[in-house]
Amino acid sequence: MVVTRETLIGDILDFDTGTAKFFFEMGMHCLGCPHSRGESIEDACAVHGTDVEELIKNINDYLASKA
Repeated sequence: MVVTRETLIGDILDFDTGTAKFFFEMGMHCLGCPHSRGESIEDACAVHGTDVEELIKNINDYLASKA
């Protein structure tokens, strides 16, 4: 999986639950909420004031390290 700005948070979590830590670090603690699972990573970053490119890089680096 390669995460992009449009990737849904739910899809990322379903692919690898270990990615939850990156969302917790940005202050997104409601990962079980249906709304949060259905929003894009870009939307989540906009709401939480987080750098989307940095988050995408961190998650993709993490996923690549497990391949």
